[in-house]
Amino acid sequence: MKRTRTEVAVVGAGPAGLAAALEAKRLGVEKVILLERDAELGGILQQCIHDGFGIHRFGRRLSGNQYAQVFIDQVEASDIEVFTETMVLDVGADRRIFACNRRDGILDIECGAIILAMGCRERTAAQALIYGDRPAGVLTAGAVQRYINMEGRLPGRTAVILGSGDIGLIMARRMALEGIKVKGVYEVMDSPGGLTRNIVQCLDDFGIPLHLSETVMWVHGRDRLESVATVKVGPDRRPIPGTETEVTCDLLALAVGLIPENELSVKAGIEIDPRTKGPVLDSSFMTSAPGIFAAGNVAAVFDLVDYVSQSAEIAAQGAAAFLRGELSAPGWEPVEAGENVSFVVPQRVRREKPAGKAAFFLRVKKPAAQAELLCFANGKAEGHVRLKRRCRHVAPPEMLSFETETGDPLLIEAREVKS
Repeated sequence: MKRTRTEVAVVGAGPAGLAAALEAKRLGVEKVILLERDAELGGILQQCIHDGFGIHRFGRRLSGNQYAQVFIDQVEASDIEVFTETMVLDVGADRRIFACNRRDGILDIECGAIILAMGCRERTAAQALIYGDRPAGVLTAGAVQRYINMEGRLPGRTAVILGSGDIGLIMARRMALEGIKVKGVYEVMDSPGGLTRNIVQCLDDFGIPLHLSETVMWVHGRDRLESVATVKVGPDRRPIPGTETEVTCDLLALAVGLIPENELSVKAGIEIDPRTKGPVLDSSFMTSAPGIFAAGNVAAVFDLVDYVSQSAEIAAQGAAAFLRGELSAPGWEPVEAGENVSFVVPQRVRREKPAGKAAFFLRVKKPAAQAELLCFANGKAEGHVRLKRRCRHVAPPEMLSFETETGDPLLIEAREVKS
């Protein structure tokens, strides 16, 4: 067993982990360790060869791997200690990490602070309640992306996509460009799950139909997928009898949502938000375990990688402050998700005054052509208005962000404005 100590350990070297490690070094943290289970740095961005990344941060359109490479180059030029092909087995509330790899065997790492940046994973066919056998050809959209973009393999010739999340939309275009016939994208909800720009650029521009309020119920085929049975659903998302349609295909790509990778968070006894499926965070992005922070998609599923990097830098700033003794055990006031807000991250703000400004990220419950984003102090609508901002075309897939003063309970609302 190899025992070591570090000031900051970052778990995961995707966009969040890379940004967090670099920000910690920039703030003067002497020893930073970066732990990654894959053989390469970059996380999911390795297989994202489409552009659209970095528009907010760099003011230009980069592919996912180009975006990651900017951070990877900086990490390699620093003295951050990087462990690849290293699986983290346990994170303790006492800020102790156990990990393993082929070079060192078991690693026992005592940490001054920990930043969790494990990202998220895709939901499977079982979680989407699809019935039938288990033939080859039923894959998550991310797996299809890896096969095509990194392995150079076509996993099918005729495809159906379930779910209109961004990765499903992007892979609809990618498959069409590679000659795979995409028969349609099916979405159980009555509105798309992905960004508007991806609906236009990935479906409309390629003539790929989008079927709303319709889902895949059955897969048919023993050794290889032969067809799927789709069905329309009502407002309660229950199948409508007599609306079944059989669609022949040899590939079903599932884009049915992402789940933060929080097994390590749960093992550490960290409080989990049932809405985001990620840790409950304060305005420094510290979890309920003192000295353990979380950022990126492990905290909540973000739509823009720029927000992922921003959240990671906030977590690193919190970790550096914790090491300096400026942050103690969490002292929290609640942040309430009010009218037309499904969740807000962070979910709590620190009590210390003056607390300064903090960044918040939220998703709305339902789309609106015009909305007013409001932040009230004291956690009630008749409290002092901390923020009032007019927004055009808000929708659940598109995250909103803002900054406001903290120190008091907050109530966040996104009220529809009638034109």
